[in-house]
Amino acid sequence: MSWRIFHLSDLHFGLEDRVALAWTERCIAEEAPDVIAITGDLTMRARSREFAAACAWVGALNRPTTVEVGNHDLPYFNLIERFFDPYKRFRHIETLIEREIELPGLAIVPLKSTARAQLRLNWSKGWVSAAALAHTLAAIDALPPGTRAVVAVHHPLVETDPAGRTVTRGADAALEELAKRRVLAVISGHVHDPFDLTRQTRFGPVRMIGAGTLSLRIRSTPPSYNVLTIDGDQLSVRVRTLDEVATREMLIPAVPANARPPRKENEPVAPVGAVPAVDPPVH
Repeated sequence: MSWRIFHLSDLHFGLEDRVALAWTERCIAEEAPDVIAITGDLTMRARSREFAAACAWVGALNRPTTVEVGNHDLPYFNLIERFFDPYKRFRHIETLIEREIELPGLAIVPLKSTARAQLRLNWSKGWVSAAALAHTLAAIDALPPGTRAVVAVHHPLVETDPAGRTVTRGADAALEELAKRRVLAVISGHVHDPFDLTRQTRFGPVRMIGAGTLSLRIRSTPPSYNVLTIDGDQLSVRVRTLDEVATREMLIPAVPANARPPRKENEPVAPVGAVPAVDPPVH
C-alpha cells in the first residue's frame, strides 16, 4: 500500500508568508494527501493570537494532521509559564490533530526535542532528553508487527553548522536507538532549508529529511514543503518550492545554519546521502 505525506515545517504564524500558505492550502485541497506532518514552529513567539491563527489554518485543512512542538512554540515573554507549564499554549493545537498517526503498516511517531531551559545560553537549540527518547521508543516498540515508523522531530538529529555550534544534544544516542528499530526516516524542520541525508551509526543507517519554511524567514530556499511517498519499505521525497528557482541551487547538502545558494546558476552540488528531487516551479 502506498501513502503520501505532505511534510510542512516552520510556519511561524506572526511572521507567516500568506502567499505560501494559500499555495500550500490549495495543493492540499486539490491532492488530498493521506497525512500532513508539521515538524514544529507553528508560531513566531508563542503568542496566543499566533496560536489562534495557526489553529484556524490547520483546522481548515480537513486532513489527518500531526504536529510536533518547536522551540518557537514555547513562551518567550512569560518566564513563569515557560518554566512551570511550557506547553500550555501548544495544547490548543492538540485538540485539532493527532500527535501519533497509525496507518496500515505505517506510523508517524513524535520525538520531543524542545526544552524549557538548558545548561547553555541558546535555548533554541535541540535537546532529546532520555525521557523524551524513551517515550518515543516505547511508542515504536508498541506498534503492530511489521509496521514501519517515521519519526517526527523539530530539530535535526545531525549537526547543521560546519562549526559545530548547533548540535542537538542526545542526537547520537537517539539515532542509534532509531537505527536498531529500522525507522524509515526522521523528518524535521528548524533550519528552513530542505535536506535529505543519511547518517551511519553502529547499528545501521538512519535517513533524515528536513523541510523548508512557509514563513517570511527564508534562508537559501524559497517557501517550500516536502512530498513524501511511501510504498512498503521505499520512501521518495520531492521538494516543492513556491518561486521559480534553479532547482539544483536549492538543494542544501550540508545543512549550514545560515545557508546561502551557490552564486553560479546550475552549479553542481556534492552528493551527501540521498538527494531529494525537486518539482518544477509553481506559479
